[in-house]
Amino acid sequence: MRASLIQIDVNPDESINSRRRRVGSLVREQRGADLVVLPELWTVGAFAYDLFDAEAETPRGTTAQAMSEAARDAGVWLHAGSVPERDEDGTLYNTSLVFSPDGALAESYRKIHRFGFDQGEAVLMGAGGRLATVALPQLTLGLSTCYDLRFPELFRGLVDAGAQAFVVSAGWPERRRSHWTLLARARAVENQAYVLACGTAGTHAGVAQAGHSLVVDPWGEVLAEAGSGEEILTVDLDPARVAETRESFPALKDRVLNVQRATSNPGPRSSPRP
Repeated sequence: MRASLIQIDVNPDESINSRRRRVGSLVREQRGADLVVLPELWTVGAFAYDLFDAEAETPRGTTAQAMSEAARDAGVWLHAGSVPERDEDGTLYNTSLVFSPDGALAESYRKIHRFGFDQGEAVLMGAGGRLATVALPQLTLGLSTCYDLRFPELFRGLVDAGAQAFVVSAGWPERRRSHWTLLARARAVENQAYVLACGTAGTHAGVAQAGHSLVVDPWGEVLAEAGSGEEILTVDLDPARVAETRESFPALKDRVLNVQRATSNPGPRSSPRP
């Protein structure tokens, strides 16, 4: 199975319409791949908070139409990164879109963990409420977005839903790049699954991006890693590697679930008086 990760340079001097056309052309150039992955919020930039509302669209809006056509023209499964989505009630979401090789919208995923604590995405966008997987002919993908990478329980849930590989579409900042690589490898090792982590290059609203998209195998080995600029990683994956790893080192079978929640220790009790 061949996967291509397109690490896009989100240049503020390039118009969104121009970038949309350019990215569509890049996707079409990946004919021969089985899966193509784009980063988070590549139309506007993950930290361009002032553009979220102005550029919000539906899962069948301008970006979705352009990416649907590109997926169909290339004949690939396309994880088209994420877009700022406006729901019927006006709520914004950070929503990833996945298209099948015939251009149909196969799945969408609203980001569950919003970054920013009490500002930015955390207050501007709503939180998704469900896990999402996509069954490709070769393997099943579990979908996640950027900050989700810090929450291992989400990936455990995706494994329980049948995921054999995780797509992490991101706009990860350069100042925390070491965490990006560390966490991607950790999610691969603990879940014995491929991780396809696709980030952006350039600078979003003054925030330098980490780049360094990477593909990690189920044993935690980095199969390929990009640099800091715009780049396309193309990697051949062996779907059988997931089952082989889980069978040869069956750690997932030793998971202990539904354990009693720990309570605070009141300290040693004194002996009762006679």
